[in-house]
Amino acid sequence: MILYIRFKEFIVKKILLFLGTTATIAFASNGAVLLEKKCASCHMLEAPEFHQIPTLKAPPMDSIVFHINLAMQDEKKKKVFIADYVLNPDVSKTVCESNKVAKYGVMPSQKGQVTKEELALIAIEMLAKYPHPKFVVMIKEMLSNDKMKALQTSPFLVNSEGLPHMTKLLVQNWDKSALGLAKEQKEKLLVVRKETISGVQAIKKQLQLLEGEVAEAMIDREDPKSVEENLYKIAKLKVEATKIHLKCIAETTAILSEEQVAFLLPFWE
Repeated sequence: MILYIRFKEFIVKKILLFLGTTATIAFASNGAVLLEKKCASCHMLEAPEFHQIPTLKAPPMDSIVFHINLAMQDEKKKKVFIADYVLNPDVSKTVCESNKVAKYGVMPSQKGQVTKEELALIAIEMLAKYPHPKFVVMIKEMLSNDKMKALQTSPFLVNSEGLPHMTKLLVQNWDKSALGLAKEQKEKLLVVRKETISGVQAIKKQLQLLEGEVAEAMIDREDPKSVEENLYKIAKLKVEATKIHLKCIAETTAILSEEQVAFLLPFWE
């Protein structure tokens, strides 16, 4: 009798284990199927190649989850965000840069197209599968290349992460509710942006001519002393550009609140 009871308990445990495993597989499978069915018509589900990104009509799934992971750490919050954004999308909620939102637009609400239960499964699948390691490597390479290019063409005398480009940061976060720019702030910031960009661009044009002349002289194997005058002119222009840069930082941070500065420049804390 005792052996029979133990055998019965053993069989029950095996059945429960089998059912649990089957349910888990089905659960994951449903998430993958739903992701394909509900999302693939707009969002690329495979890891995109570099040359494909400019041609996409919506951010690839890799990019979406990459930015979600940057914006928040808590897994529960990520799932809540995904479900809420899909049903109630708004530019102020986005985790992507505002300039990217301007490019792709805000996705239409999927109310009536997908249920909350389906979104729960989709969110689990998204967070488990994305971003692909290949995509993360590509993004890091792109960012590194962008930094290198920026340094090569920089008109500034001082290039440091401690001296951020405020106009670029603001463009990336302009409409985010987390930054919370008021209308009056935006108006003032646009004035600063206009003055900064116009001043720097005028200097960059002069620098390009002077630097081109220096490079050409060296290619022609001229005496370095022949370009000394241009070098002094270049240095003076870079000082002026740097002054504009510092003025932009000062005026921008004066318009922003302490909380807004902390959001944009956490490394200043």
